[in-house]
Amino acid sequence: MSAPESANRIAVASISDRGLNEKRPLNEDSFIADHERRIFAVADGVGGAEAGEVASQTAVDVLTEAFRHRVGDGDDVEDLMELAIQRANSSIHQMAREHPRFSMMATTIVALHVDGLRATIGHVGDSRLYRLTAAGELMRETEDHSIVEEEVRAGRMTPEQAANHPSKNVISRALGAEESVEVDMKTIDIEDGTSFLLCSDGITRHIPDHELRDLLRSGLGLDALCAEMKERCYQRGAEDNLTAVVVQVGTPKFAGFDAERTVDANIPALARTRPDVAAEPQTVLTPPSRIAFPGPPPAPPNEAAAVAAQTTASKGGHPVLRFFVFLLILAAIGGAFYGGIRYQKSLAGTTANANPAATPTPDNSRAAFESKRAALDADPQKWLTDNLPVGSKPTDSKDPEFLYLYGRALMLTGNHRDAVPAYDMAIANLRAEPKTSLPLGAEIKLAQAAAALKLRDDQKASLLLDEVVGIKREAAPK
Repeated sequence: MSAPESANRIAVASISDRGLNEKRPLNEDSFIADHERRIFAVADGVGGAEAGEVASQTAVDVLTEAFRHRVGDGDDVEDLMELAIQRANSSIHQMAREHPRFSMMATTIVALHVDGLRATIGHVGDSRLYRLTAAGELMRETEDHSIVEEEVRAGRMTPEQAANHPSKNVISRALGAEESVEVDMKTIDIEDGTSFLLCSDGITRHIPDHELRDLLRSGLGLDALCAEMKERCYQRGAEDNLTAVVVQVGTPKFAGFDAERTVDANIPALARTRPDVAAEPQTVLTPPSRIAFPGPPPAPPNEAAAVAAQTTASKGGHPVLRFFVFLLILAAIGGAFYGGIRYQKSLAGTTANANPAATPTPDNSRAAFESKRAALDADPQKWLTDNLPVGSKPTDSKDPEFLYLYGRALMLTGNHRDAVPAYDMAIANLRAEPKTSLPLGAEIKLAQAAAALKLRDDQKASLLLDEVVGIKREAAPK
């Protein structure tokens, strides 16, 4: 059955802006909106001033050239797109190795090619592609290659925890990070009236899926739609570079649609972000492989932590990649760390308390801490309000656990700069603690490294990670 003539009519609009964050003076996003060749893409570069921009522009240039030299409609589009993305990865990785100022650079990529009623999609990283069906239903066609979403897919974290996690924007796969990269590819059949949205996380961190669906169904012209997305991001802080490309195939038809939900085409429970939609039971899935950030096969939490720490300590490696590995093991080691810390305190309290039943057990102390941390993660602003009396100076506290939680709350509310001195004070107060507190020092330094990366201080992050390796070795059983 041949495609209707209207399916050959493609309308496209785009927006790309550096956002409001003064620490991001350049727009490191790049995009393609090639109406003639029907190739569209968004790339979100990382690596600091100029480097991220070079990485993302290299990715879109290689992809553009590949489709510019496409011989005919008989070519296998999926193979061509995947090959182009692999070539872009090799080019970026080679530049990063040969030029010190580009050593930290990498980029995400999400690409779309439309041929009549067939769409080919390729992606690496956390830039996304959404498809609005002719019936008006929004489908998320890409799975984020990020630390927290892989934890959600593995069943170790809930979507709610992922939404508030301080590392929610840390990617686990990117172009240029390693010599080779796994590209997620697929080709799907679409209907006349389908629309697509390709966007960087500067859009999705401020506009949830149900709002994107409503905007795409609003009937706004494509240019007005892009302007509205930018406006909403600006109203909500525009913390990152933001880029969106909207592609409309044929004429949209929304009549008869009344299902108010957003659906992830691959993991339905993950993309339903509306608060009024009841959560479905999570299906435990095997996380996608991470060729760009290799690690050992899944293991029990404590074993995985030990293996990952040993692997990281034994390799020089890329500092940011090592940071990603530590973030993966953070949840596994956190419980054991705090059990040891509080156990030492409970032993000290035993001599002062004649009633053994009143002395907290290690398990109870660990549960109490995890309960505090979970409450903080659920509403960091409320935690700050409830735990900081008016006129108080939090960094005057001598409790490293409180200072860690205070720094964590600051990071979750976007105040990375003030989080750093809180972590510094936590480390300073830990020096008077017994040896069992060393693992807490590792977690605080991980948090410091996360804050340093947020502030684009990659050198400090690398030094902190080296210190974490030393702490892990010192804390390891002899």
